[in-house]
Amino acid sequence: MKAVVVGAGIAGLVAARQLGLAGWDVELLEKSSAPRADGYMMDFFGPGVEAAEKIGIYPRLAAVAYHVEAAEYVDATGCRTCSLDYGRFARLAGGKVLSLLRPDLERAALAALDDVTPGRVRVRYGAPVSRVWRDDGGMRIAVEGSANVPHAADMVIGADGIHSRVRAQVFGPEENYLHPLGMRAAAFIVTDPHLNARFRNRFVLTDSIGRAAGLYSVRSAEVAAFMVYRNMEGAAGHLRSEGPRERLRREFAGLGSAVDRLLELCPEHPYDDVVAQIVMPGWHRERTVLVGDACGAVSLLAGQGGSLAIAAAALLGDVLGPAASPAEIGPALAEFERRWRPVVEEAQASGRRAASSFLPANRTQRLVRRWIIRATHLPGIDRLVARWIVGRIAK
Repeated sequence: MKAVVVGAGIAGLVAARQLGLAGWDVELLEKSSAPRADGYMMDFFGPGVEAAEKIGIYPRLAAVAYHVEAAEYVDATGCRTCSLDYGRFARLAGGKVLSLLRPDLERAALAALDDVTPGRVRVRYGAPVSRVWRDDGGMRIAVEGSANVPHAADMVIGADGIHSRVRAQVFGPEENYLHPLGMRAAAFIVTDPHLNARFRNRFVLTDSIGRAAGLYSVRSAEVAAFMVYRNMEGAAGHLRSEGPRERLRREFAGLGSAVDRLLELCPEHPYDDVVAQIVMPGWHRERTVLVGDACGAVSLLAGQGGSLAIAAAALLGDVLGPAASPAEIGPALAEFERRWRPVVEEAQASGRRAASSFLPANRTQRLVRRWIIRATHLPGIDRLVARWIVGRIAK
């Protein structure tokens, strides 16, 4: 049996690994020319931890995790206004929380393909998919700019993210499923030894209104930046004719010397995209299934995307197993969706709560946020705040 996985992100890599271990032949197609170097820091907890331990990749993730002592909010002068203790957060979130850069998590998942029999999983970068269809012989996948015969498979897994090409081809246009949350987010990594030393082991966020810039030191002399700003005009609105670097410099001017330095070093084309969720009535159709952000994006602000991607891919591998015939695929995909949809819906509800409070609209809302975060140091209140932050899924 052969599967084509579209998208070599976290969900796609783990799904390919699990199917390869189950005896499938897997072709993994990724439109990017190489693993992506830029990305944001994420908290890895909840179902992803259990899944990673079960399938044997948790040690790889722990090996590249960062030690974050606190998340701190600072004003424009750099003075701390409130903070969240990460040790306490980890205990309330189930005892295990890893702070991981998304590129590191992706590279760890890529390295985990070494656990599969050589030749069982083949990864091809620079292969954007142009068309997906079914004929009497099974599934067919065409790659842009390729004169070769289309890839043939018994099953297609769309793991190609929030702007999934597989979803558009098989389930319909993006606008049917993408639900913007009124914001855009940007992320990039710069080299600055001074900023690196200044913010080591802390995740620092600006205590600002209508926009927020976050930064944290990474290995060597680098600093990772994460920026969120309001965008009430949907996925394509508020972009004007300027490039992403110019837009970020305009949106985030005046938030302090550290942010000014990040904006000065910002690359010409940083990651910059709409903050949104994908909501669909069904994730599978015949022998095609979506996994990860392609079908159930919770939004960057929920902090659970990496965890859910690994847990979903592991479950998909379990329910498919070493399928003996194409006739077994449809029922297995239906079982995957039946078991996984409640988890995604709960995570999306948590993501919407996070989005509604992440960017205060005025001074009063900002003050309320400070009080709530300061209350995390009080017994009893800390549990309520943890539930507010991570939702019931952290259990």
